[in-house]
Amino acid sequence: MPNLSYTPPWLLRNGLSMTLYTALQAGREWEKTTVDPEPSYRETTFTGAGDVPIYGWVAIPDRPHGTIVGTYGITGDLENQWFLRLLGRKAFAQGYAVVLFDWRAHGKTAQLSPTLTSDGLYEGEDFVYIAAQAKAMGCPAPFWFTGYSLGGQLALWAVKASQELLTGRGQELGLEEREIGGAAVICPSLDSNRSLSYLVKHPLGKYLEQAIARELKRLAWRVHHAHPEAIDPAAIERANSIWGFDNELVIGRLGFPSVEAYYDASSALHLLPHLKKPTLILYAADDPMFDPSIVPELQAASDRNPDITLVLTQYGGHVGYISSRECQRQIGDPDPWWAWNRILEWYKEIKN
Repeated sequence: MPNLSYTPPWLLRNGLSMTLYTALQAGREWEKTTVDPEPSYRETTFTGAGDVPIYGWVAIPDRPHGTIVGTYGITGDLENQWFLRLLGRKAFAQGYAVVLFDWRAHGKTAQLSPTLTSDGLYEGEDFVYIAAQAKAMGCPAPFWFTGYSLGGQLALWAVKASQELLTGRGQELGLEEREIGGAAVICPSLDSNRSLSYLVKHPLGKYLEQAIARELKRLAWRVHHAHPEAIDPAAIERANSIWGFDNELVIGRLGFPSVEAYYDASSALHLLPHLKKPTLILYAADDPMFDPSIVPELQAASDRNPDITLVLTQYGGHVGYISSRECQRQIGDPDPWWAWNRILEWYKEIKN
């Protein structure tokens, strides 16, 4: 990658301020920052692992030279996840087919199925099944998996799933392992046990956790309204934290004895030594959502795996990476979206 330098605006040189600005303000103005129009997406229902229906959008430009398959973080849906839609615009304008989807229990996927989240254990396979079906629709290889925050964890699981599902079964699925390019992720969740404990003990982080927990509760109610027999409303009432959501609604269905065991099993940090496809990880040292003790372990795991490119920055917050005007000028970026610009640049470099 020719230039990995990153500098945020002066007032955003703090992980919490960057995170809050991105979440509360940037989403109101993002369309003014890009000249790329929204692709004409085709609504599609894919079939994921275990025959779970997955709602998605597909856009194929003229003469596409690859396909990006992506989803978002812990809460939201395709309509309101502007950061993912920004990628869709930029990628489509650069000649990529784009496949975006509501992951399990989110958005319109929640209307189609009561299946709840598994933090990558099954969503990784969903990525692969979606890529295979997108190929049949005319989306070309190589297929690149992407996501941010918890969606980044899902995309890392997708790389591992592709290595397992497509070895010996590629013909059955209609997708060959060599057609998977790899993954690029922004601020991925890597160790939920440590990070959640860190977040709830932090004087300000606990408020971020409470905000996410409220959104998860709303998510659960939406699933309940669409599938009344699938979720006990009393369990939803008791789910007043991220841990509570998983404890009351998720781990029993997946067969885990505790939330801690579930988080350990789904941790993406354990996956890193086993990834055998090119994988780019953009990670900010000042991310307020994650335990800082993860950083040296991430560095060590990345150093030991030649297929991983880790870009660890001093600043960036949680899925922020808004660059200063001077940074944009020095790098030659057309907009402040440093992370997506580096990812699209990396795809092009890896392909060539």
